[in-house]
Amino acid sequence: MKAAYLLSLSLISLTTNAEVALQRDALFAKSTEEIFPALVEIRRDIHSHPELPNEEVRTSALVAKKLTELGLEVKTGIAKHGVVGLLKGSSDGPCVAVRADMDALPIKELRSTPYRSQNPGVMHACGHDVHVTCALGLAELLSKHRDQVHGSVKFIFQPAEEAMPATFKGDWGAKLMVAEGVMENPKPIAIFGLHTTAVVQPADKTDDGVYYLKAGQIGFTPGIDNANSDRFHITIHGKMAHGSAPHKGVDAIAVSAEAIMALQMIKSRQTNTRQPLVISIGTISGGDRENIIAEKVELGGTVRTYDAAFRDGVIEQMHRILKGITEAHGASYEMEYRKTYPSIINDQKLVDATLPSFQRIFGTENVVKLIPGMGGEDFSFFAQVVPGFYFRLGVANEEKGFTAGGHTPMYDCDEESIKTGVQALAAAVCDRLDAK
Repeated sequence: MKAAYLLSLSLISLTTNAEVALQRDALFAKSTEEIFPALVEIRRDIHSHPELPNEEVRTSALVAKKLTELGLEVKTGIAKHGVVGLLKGSSDGPCVAVRADMDALPIKELRSTPYRSQNPGVMHACGHDVHVTCALGLAELLSKHRDQVHGSVKFIFQPAEEAMPATFKGDWGAKLMVAEGVMENPKPIAIFGLHTTAVVQPADKTDDGVYYLKAGQIGFTPGIDNANSDRFHITIHGKMAHGSAPHKGVDAIAVSAEAIMALQMIKSRQTNTRQPLVISIGTISGGDRENIIAEKVELGGTVRTYDAAFRDGVIEQMHRILKGITEAHGASYEMEYRKTYPSIINDQKLVDATLPSFQRIFGTENVVKLIPGMGGEDFSFFAQVVPGFYFRLGVANEEKGFTAGGHTPMYDCDEESIKTGVQALAAAVCDRLDAK
């Protein structure tokens, strides 16, 4: 009899909690609609004025001004241009963090829109303008409804997410923000981050077809989300000679060509085929003139892996190949290898607890499980400190022409996705605070 009574109380409590969540969802949806026009203006303003990593002066000033106007406790100048805002709710409780990255890419925008980039050669080609807008929208939403916030929310606006070259000395972005104490005082119990995404690979699709994550949809991966993302810079040293007498020199270009081909063999012939690996040479620079045997060639590229130990083995193989080829030709080499971003590991318990929130608002069919990608993201540094959940915000709309992938000059987002981002973050944050 007692057990039945306790079960009855439990069911009543669950029903009440569900009703409260649904009422809050409706309240937040209405408020999001009301602030949406202003959020579009913010997004377009940021998109029109993109700033490269560690140059986010205007963007960080805009963010700090907005947070201050909303009554948050604001700190600036973290990790150079980072901004942190703390929103305190109506009652004491734990803290949950939300992260948004602010920087843009060195890409020339090709889309002709009223809000196209005004900074030549710089573009928000990765959706960070939308990330910032969603986080600011969440801050405005929760500041209007502090009675729904049972604890506090830490807003982390991060500079310099886009990776620095291997030759850069020092830390940046998320790693530097963590080092400067952004995850303390108060320490969050969880952190959420989102990323705009148009083209995806759903977990239930095994072909090479093109699939879009549409505005109004959320994508997620439990556990591993993306790759360890590293940068390397290789210098091949040869010996200069006249182009008519190559035997008197050591051709750094020829040696480099052989090295490039051999490095590609690591994936195809020297590692376990079950281990994901991408080695890409992205830059080549060398030579002085057409009729001079090149003395030096510089190569730059990336390595993407999931497993940390496997990554170390790849580095050893790269050194072995470069040493063997250069010695065979009487050349030499140097390689600067920088381990930049560790793989994001989404906390399984946090994912399991959050997915029902997304499904409740957007419908199960619009919460899509994806396969892990090989991209890199320094949200991982935050997720190493506390449980983290990094999810994908669908921005594609085929009818409107929003289908380009990130890091391309035609990338853009269906702005309706901003509503989805704000509501998803609001549900994730408030439900987690209520769960304590």
